[in-house]
Amino acid sequence: MPYITVGQENSSDINLYYKDWGEGQAVVFSHGWPLSADAWEDQMLFLAERGFRCIAHDRRGHGRSSQPWAGNDMDTYADDLAKLVAALDLSDAIHVGHSTGGGEVARYIGRHGTGRVAKAVLIGAVPPLMLKTKANPGGTPVEAFDQIRAGVLSDRSQYFKDLSAPFYGANREGAKVSQGLRDSFWLQGMLAGHKAAYDCVKQFSETDFTEDLKKIDVPTLILHGDDDQIVPIAGSALLSAKLVQGAKLKVIPGAPHGMCSTLKDQVNEELLAFFQQSSEAAA
Repeated sequence: MPYITVGQENSSDINLYYKDWGEGQAVVFSHGWPLSADAWEDQMLFLAERGFRCIAHDRRGHGRSSQPWAGNDMDTYADDLAKLVAALDLSDAIHVGHSTGGGEVARYIGRHGTGRVAKAVLIGAVPPLMLKTKANPGGTPVEAFDQIRAGVLSDRSQYFKDLSAPFYGANREGAKVSQGLRDSFWLQGMLAGHKAAYDCVKQFSETDFTEDLKKIDVPTLILHGDDDQIVPIAGSALLSAKLVQGAKLKVIPGAPHGMCSTLKDQVNEELLAFFQQSSEAAA
């Protein structure tokens, strides 16, 4: 399996697992918490069959990547992504991030610029800031994130099983979400290291991406469902669209947080259309 080494801890290499499918312009995917690159397979298969090189990595501490004690923070996630891009010598790449991965993409651009970036897509993404503060009164109270941490510590297996319902909107009347999809969420979550799963809650909830978003100077698509129970649209996409210059905001009615799976056909078509636009038209 393909890996790159991004650092060391206690004299042991820290390795990131990644998938690299197809040929053509590179599309680099950053997954949400507590998942892995597997969460992108519906998009990767669709796009690789249509002339794109699709790359997705397991964030450190997640999936098949190493589980170091340290470095479970947004700056390191972004730097790991930069090392992957450099190792594969990618240029003119399209970066797609879902949820926490959307924060990773924003921080990557904030720290490393857009010299290797052609376009960006934020799907159900956590920026600009999830946490409710005096400066962000529309955010989510810290107590909600404390409950997530408590769930991860007390019985993360059961917590992930329960979380899969609002994640995919399975708790909505008339929802058609398979048990298999919910089981996949649980399986990916359980592959994540316990320390990484716990630490990442603080990162996706308390990191302020405002300045990172302002640095995005490439065509950007912001996709969000208006029934997202995990990352409410009012405190995320609607604000991010105002901070990213020239961003295109696409709101999908009734879509849940996990719409890349539940509405994969619609999401795939939105991505393909955006990728195929000229830079001038997309901007």
